[in-house]
Amino acid sequence: MTKNIYIESYCTIKNKVVSLNGTPIFSDDTPEFSAFIKQAAKQLNTNYPKFFKMDNLSKLAFLTADILLKNANLSPTKEHNIALLLSNKASSLDTDRKHQNTIIDPDNYYPSPSLFVYTLPNICLGEISIKHKLLSENSFFIFERFNADHLHLNSSYLLNTNKAEKTLCGWVDFDGNNYDAFLYIVGKNGTINHNTEEITRLYNTP
Repeated sequence: MTKNIYIESYCTIKNKVVSLNGTPIFSDDTPEFSAFIKQAAKQLNTNYPKFFKMDNLSKLAFLTADILLKNANLSPTKEHNIALLLSNKASSLDTDRKHQNTIIDPDNYYPSPSLFVYTLPNICLGEISIKHKLLSENSFFIFERFNADHLHLNSSYLLNTNKAEKTLCGWVDFDGNNYDAFLYIVGKNGTINHNTEEITRLYNTP
C-alpha cells in the first residue's frame, strides 16, 4: 500500500552558496573549496571535530546532511531509522587521485592510511550515520548524471515497506574544484509532493 510521503526539506551547496529550502544561509567568494567548506562549517555550527580530517567529498556530504538533520530537530541521544541514499558521477575520484600520487613514485612512496580510507565514496555515509545515530539502510550509487527516478523509486520502496521512517536522499559530487550537493529528506510531514518531477525541479533550482 502506497503511503502519503512528501519531501520535508532540502539543502544545496553549489556555486559558493549554501541554501536550505531555497533560502541562502551562507555564501562566500572564496575560490578554493577547502577554505569555503571550512568557513561554512564554522558559520553553520557544525560541531564535529572529525569534520576537518575528512576528504572533500565527505565534507560536502556531511555538511549538507548535517544542516538538514539539525533542521529536523532530531534528538541527539536517540537512534533514528533514517535511510541514506546518495549518488554522484565521480565516485571518490578526487581522493583516488591524491592516493595514487602517494604510491606512483617508488622513490617517494608515502601512502597515507588516513587518505586511503576515503577511496570509497560510501565512507561519507558512515560519517553522517555516526554523528546523527542513523541505523537504517544506506547506499551510494554512481550515475553519469543526476537520476531522480532512481532516488524516487528506492526511497518510496523503503518507506512503503516500513524499512525506514524517513530517507535522506540526493546527489553529492566532488571532482577537482567542482562541487554540487543536493540532499533532501522524505517522510510523512511536508508540503512538497514526492515525485520525480518535484525532485528534478528542486535539483535544478539555482
